[in-house]
Amino acid sequence: MKKTNETLNNNRRDFIKKSALVGVGVAASTVASGEAMAAVTTDTVETGKNKGYQLTQHVADYYKSAAS
Repeated sequence: MKKTNETLNNNRRDFIKKSALVGVGVAASTVASGEAMAAVTTDTVETGKNKGYQLTQHVADYYKSAAS
């Protein structure tokens, strides 16, 4: 079956419309994920002994660089 020029043009238009919708979806999800990130606090608790995980400035800097 032979496709006409009108059919080919419609297929191209549909492709461009769908591509634009996908682009908008990707942009929206990128913005939404950026807003959903939790804030990193740099406050540490003084306990006398350093046991377990300590959130220090270099760890907070790493989290910020990894999020970008």
